[in-house]
Amino acid sequence: MSLRLGDEAPNFKAQTTIGDIDFHEFIKDSWVVFFSHPSDYTPVCTTELGRTAKLKSEFDKRGVKAIALSVDPVQDHLDWIQDINETQHTTVNFPIIADEDRHVSELYDMIHPNASATVTVRSVFIIGPDKKIKLTLTYPASTGRNFDEILRVIDSLQLTADYSVATPADWKHGEDVIVVPAIKTEDIPAKFPKGFKEIKPYLRTTPQPNL
Repeated sequence: MSLRLGDEAPNFKAQTTIGDIDFHEFIKDSWVVFFSHPSDYTPVCTTELGRTAKLKSEFDKRGVKAIALSVDPVQDHLDWIQDINETQHTTVNFPIIADEDRHVSELYDMIHPNASATVTVRSVFIIGPDKKIKLTLTYPASTGRNFDEILRVIDSLQLTADYSVATPADWKHGEDVIVVPAIKTEDIPAKFPKGFKEIKPYLRTTPQPNL
């Protein structure tokens, strides 16, 4: 059965490029981006892992850990990392899970038989410090992920977890947000002292409250 938003991220033990891990212990009290790759030594994956490594400072300031997976063995991962570092001009600084028996891939429904019976698609799971799944994305093997969008979503998830707001279409960090309908208009000034704009009774905006 597919995992749904709000489900607890299933725990597992696995071999990785940094040694054996227990997934929930790895998460601890952090946010996590957990993403799968169809195979080692593939061109799109090489660019994605390089991009993830280059974004370490962006992930760090958001309290986010990255962890990747493919169905190849650890030694293949370690050898491939050398190619990634060379071609992408970076240093891979996060673990890659070796899922040779496909246990984790099946646990997280990362293999879609109508796309490929043998390799994982490009799944993305954003998991909160409470171990709950906050977002899922699924890309085909042929399409590289947009990591700017992944960072944007993390910003939205972290903001909306702490404040009674939602983020509008194409929102970016620093832009106005929407006050959730559950808050009465007369109660907005006390909760959002930066002010608000009422566009419609159900559509009220306010400056991003955590800036």
